[in-house]
Amino acid sequence: MTSKINIAMTPFEWALLIALSVIWGGSFFFIEVAVEEIPPLTVVAARVCGGAFLLYVALRLAGLRLPANASIWGAFLFMGLFNNLVAFTLIAWGQTAVTAGLASILNATTPFFTAIFAHMFTRDERLTPVRVAGLVIGFGGVAVMIGIDALAEAGRELPAQLAILAASTSYGLSAVFGRRFARLEIKPMTAATGQMITAGAMALPLALLIDQPWSLDAPSPGVWLSLLGLAFLATFVAYQIYYRILATAGSVNIMLVTLLVPVSAILLGAVFLGERLAANHVLGMVTIGLGLAAIDGRPLKLLRRKPT
Repeated sequence: MTSKINIAMTPFEWALLIALSVIWGGSFFFIEVAVEEIPPLTVVAARVCGGAFLLYVALRLAGLRLPANASIWGAFLFMGLFNNLVAFTLIAWGQTAVTAGLASILNATTPFFTAIFAHMFTRDERLTPVRVAGLVIGFGGVAVMIGIDALAEAGRELPAQLAILAASTSYGLSAVFGRRFARLEIKPMTAATGQMITAGAMALPLALLIDQPWSLDAPSPGVWLSLLGLAFLATFVAYQIYYRILATAGSVNIMLVTLLVPVSAILLGAVFLGERLAANHVLGMVTIGLGLAAIDGRPLKLLRRKPT
């Protein structure tokens, strides 16, 4: 876990991170719709199996092949287990009891766990006081933006909230572990495909055994559309972006997406649903921006630079 990365992201990497936040911002909505009619494990199985199929087709159309190396497949298995099966299931189960707003706040703790694991297991993503301050400021911005109503839920449905925090921990560990694919020169699409195939191979038998989905009532059209959104956008598209950023910008930077997800969700609501931007939304976004600037580091360097 010692491949060299650039702590300060390029403008293109920031653009990819914002795009990923828009996609994953929608995933909380898709999950909330789907778990109203389908058990969480079946939702996860549909998401990862659908994503695996789409990724494999795209991989073959691109003229790429999956590796035959057993150790690489072991790494795919680790990622499929902790970054998909465990994390997806915990979040889907948690959202049966908590709102998408509180879920996004709890999910925004992911960069903290990622930073801790990166500090422990890497040499080029060490914690610094400025980075810690940036994470704290960014998380505070998420809490301000989501608002008091969501924070008032804290303490209720504690097991569900702990499940989402456990998912954040799992995401953080996976992000640090996933850096090895860049060192092994595994392309982003190949890494995403291998990960999803292993996740699907674990999730499908569990869903069939535990949920027995054939015994459930037929889902409504809205649920089918949500499952399609989870498989295509939140998995097929998102994980190709995920591995592209992870390869060059590192694990802590990729997990900053969880600070941007609530921003994307609120802005999308304002643009497409006519929802009003309140003062706390604007203040929260500005605070998140300050936190991200501190983590990136370059704005502080420019301010410190003496004029010549």
